[in-house]
Amino acid sequence: MAQTHQDGAESTSRKSSELRLFIFLVVFLFPILAVAVVGGYGFLIWMTQVFLGPPGPPA
Repeated sequence: MAQTHQDGAESTSRKSSELRLFIFLVVFLFPILAVAVVGGYGFLIWMTQVFLGPPGPPA
C-alpha cells in the first residue's frame, strides 16, 4: 500500500516538473529562439547587401 502512495507522489512531482518545463519552453525559450532566428536572418540579409549591393536589375 505504501508503494502505491509513493508512486502517486512521484507521478505528481513528475507532472509538476513537466509543467514547469513546458511553461519555460513556451514563455521563454521559443520566443527567444524566434527573435534570434529572425534577427539572424535579417543580419545575414543586411550583411549580404553591404558587400554585394542592394537587389534589383543590373545597371
